[in-house]
Amino acid sequence: DFLCISLVNGFIQLRYNLGDKTVILQTFQKVQANGNTWHALKAGRVGNEGYLDLDGINMTQKASPGMNALDTHTDFFVGGVSSLSLVNSMAVENEPTGFTGCIREILINNRELKLTVADPKGGANVGDCDGTVCGYSVCKNNGTCRVETSGFSCSCPQEWTGSTCEQSIHCSQSKCGSQALCIPQPTSLSYICVCALGWSGKYCENKINFFIAKFVGNSYIKYTDPYYGRRDLQHSRISLNFTTNQTEGLIVWMGKGEDEDNDFLAIGLANGTLKVVINLGERISVPLIHSKYSTCCDERWHFVTVVQNQTCIKVYLDEELICFEDIDPHRKYTALNYGGICYFGGFEIGKTVNTVTTGLFQKGFIGKIKDVVLFQDSRKIQLMKAEGYNVYNGNYGN
Repeated sequence: DFLCISLVNGFIQLRYNLGDKTVILQTFQKVQANGNTWHALKAGRVGNEGYLDLDGINMTQKASPGMNALDTHTDFFVGGVSSLSLVNSMAVENEPTGFTGCIREILINNRELKLTVADPKGGANVGDCDGTVCGYSVCKNNGTCRVETSGFSCSCPQEWTGSTCEQSIHCSQSKCGSQALCIPQPTSLSYICVCALGWSGKYCENKINFFIAKFVGNSYIKYTDPYYGRRDLQHSRISLNFTTNQTEGLIVWMGKGEDEDNDFLAIGLANGTLKVVINLGERISVPLIHSKYSTCCDERWHFVTVVQNQTCIKVYLDEELICFEDIDPHRKYTALNYGGICYFGGFEIGKTVNTVTTGLFQKGFIGKIKDVVLFQDSRKIQLMKAEGYNVYNGNYGN
């Protein structure tokens, strides 16, 4: 599989292959080769249907039956490759050559790649295209960059300060404690502290310990499975106890917290009922919704277990088998390649549940979680030793 964007005789081409055929799209207009004009380019695909947009002029390739997931498992190259042998012969028009010109503001699935000296894995023969120390977007939050004899300086908007306008004026003198995040509150000319896992208090000044995790909204725990490399991913299992008074919420997401074609197993609430979704490949997400009872948001403890035996899924609620379904009798994909990552309650600050889960779940979990067990492990997960924010001690009271 591959996806390639290239410049061919002045036109932009998008080529991609999902495993069965190569699709080629080309812009209607040429780019101006005067070295002074920046062009905005958007390209990608939805399933196996591609789109290409140059400076607002859009074209699409109608989809025909076939593969719909891009499975590359390689590095991402910009401007050229370390070896021409890495380029698929169908990815370019003729012999591959490196790009000559300037590139900035690359966004992959709405996340910007940092084109700096330190962030990429490697590169060669790349220089500063701006020609000054200001470069591109040195000053954050709409700050204005000025070249100085000693380097550069940033003129910051009213609400921001710091050498690159990176800090809110409301957080410049914050009392937020260890590893806490300061969230500015411009309307009240103040701020709030979001505590890292293991801390609580107005300024996250109190060290806490717990075995029941309390999620209050905009909360998450990210657990990395140390035994992932030894797991039999064709036979996965997760169990936990939860309690809530909410009708919506993501309880657990086994998989990477990215809106991409990654495997995942998710448990949550939708319209007051238990919802389990599993994707073993090609973003074929099969929702299994238990609608017999609407008892999951009654503030009582409920015990849920999901067992995956290749494509056969069993869901137990309070030790009752509520769902038993073979999601793919053809056994095309049988392993849950979840990457060893488990999220509880939500995702990192700045990631919304609705976006990451592509609408499968509407918001983060509010309630309590305890007794999490992966596969057939003899020990429960120690949630306190994971990473996360805005999670508190749920051992006592409400």
